[in-house]
Amino acid sequence: MWGNLVPWLALALVLLLAAAGIEDARTREIANWKNAAIALLAPLWWWANDLSGIDMAWQAGVATGVFALFVAAYAAGQMGGGDVKLVGALALWLPPGEVLSMLLVMSLLGGVLTIAFLIDRRVRRAKEPPEIPYGIAIALAGMLAIANPILTNVGHV
Repeated sequence: MWGNLVPWLALALVLLLAAAGIEDARTREIANWKNAAIALLAPLWWWANDLSGIDMAWQAGVATGVFALFVAAYAAGQMGGGDVKLVGALALWLPPGEVLSMLLVMSLLGGVLTIAFLIDRRVRRAKEPPEIPYGIAIALAGMLAIANPILTNVGHV
């Protein structure tokens, strides 16, 4: 019964991630309601993919660890609060073993984004350091992760 929801939930996640990435690009902020919606839809994703209670607990635990790791980056002034909440909420959707892959892709995309902003800064001869909309990298990595059929097979965690 819940399995019929998988493509609709994946679509909802992709749309929310796209909206978050676009908002971060435009305003350097991500609305709390987008992060909350992503987090609150995750249990439906788990049920639609027939996760056991233990698997759900693992996913929640790994996502909590990811969130804590990125809170440290926020505390060090290296990441915005909306980005931290977005990566934590997104981690709820992925099997624990695949969160690391998503974080790696996110880091690579974030590096490319940072290089592009640094080049733009140099071309414009701007004095202030660029404010990187890292939500773009998080959103794209999340879209790639959820689109990958291996990663979306969360019932086999």
